[in-house]
Amino acid sequence: MKKLVPFRKMQLLRFGRDFERDEDMILRDYLSVERTRLSNERTLLSYIRTSLYLILGGITFIQLDDFYNLQYLGILSLFLSVIFLIIGIYRFLLLKKSLKRFHHRPRDTEE
Repeated sequence: MKKLVPFRKMQLLRFGRDFERDEDMILRDYLSVERTRLSNERTLLSYIRTSLYLILGGITFIQLDDFYNLQYLGILSLFLSVIFLIIGIYRFLLLKKSLKRFHHRPRDTEE
């Protein structure tokens, strides 16, 4: 009997182990996939951190009343923070999908 998985799209965003070790895969290959998965998560977190710093800088530049020219820099910083966040999430999902495609072994389902 197959289990229905609710929110199937949300499984792509799930952190952790998305694949089981294949018997054909040697330990070196399995560990390299693990390192790639962890570096992918680390890269996503650095994109999020950069985006948050740009948001903080943008808000700071916008609130400066004495320097009107810096308000444009604040707006640009807020715009770039959104772009950085979108690029980071896109790259994370792209690499996660490609890792699942090459190294994901479907679990045996009981019928």
